[in-house]
Amino acid sequence: MEGTLDSGQYWQGWPVDAPVGVVVLVHGVHEHGGRYAHVAARLNEAGYASYTVDHPGHGRSPGKRGNIESVDAAVAGVAALVAKAADLHPDVPVFVYGHSLGGLISLTYLTGDPHPRVAGAVISAPALDTSASNAVQRVFAPVLSRILPDVGVLALDVEAVSRDPKVVADYRADPLNHNGKIVARTGAEILAAATAMPARLRGLTLPLLLVHGGDDRLMPVAATDLVRTHAASPDITVRVWDGLYHEPHNEPEKAEVLSEIVAWLDAHRVTDAPSRQG
Repeated sequence: MEGTLDSGQYWQGWPVDAPVGVVVLVHGVHEHGGRYAHVAARLNEAGYASYTVDHPGHGRSPGKRGNIESVDAAVAGVAALVAKAADLHPDVPVFVYGHSLGGLISLTYLTGDPHPRVAGAVISAPALDTSASNAVQRVFAPVLSRILPDVGVLALDVEAVSRDPKVVADYRADPLNHNGKIVARTGAEILAAATAMPARLRGLTLPLLLVHGGDDRLMPVAATDLVRTHAASPDITVRVWDGLYHEPHNEPEKAEVLSEIVAWLDAHRVTDAPSRQG
């Protein structure tokens, strides 16, 4: 199933009969929700309905390619889809599964005003490490974002996405991916949201599964360590996969990775979600 939100953003879903839970998948920068069809299929096998939304400027959603407009706009899309999924499946818990930029967007959503049925989150390689930016870049990023929002500022190493050559080749060939540089607006939005996140995490008490590839060259494991250090949740599981690259769900070991994620979801299927804010 598929449709558009009031914002015009494209969403798609993979429902199942009598689901045991719902998972909203939140994709990363320059990709789109369709790249998670195999993740949704594995979740479907375990009884979970799955839904995803393309961020502004990504996939089938409107906007300049690669320009997310704002993290707030992306969070609003996730919030709208979570509400829709919760309405479609009224008697089961809802989980958020965010990868990379999607992890940052998910954490921003979860530390704001999440839906009361959200019972936990899987956060994969969240875009939280800002160590590569210097003081000058921090000062001028907002300015460049305003005057030249669509200018490319940072190239991504697609080879670092996965150790599987087919995944890399498919990524390059996918017309719904953006293969240009990260644009100024998106970069500035990521920097601002990541900088604000440590303080926001102090109010996050939901159960968390943090997943990261040990050889991730696009986002260091320090980003996951930051969540573990600052989040107030008493229930945090960290799984760093030695040797894996940026997308654990797209590595040769993906079956094992997804099985562990399903096991964590199964262990956290509760009808009444715990308090989110401390």
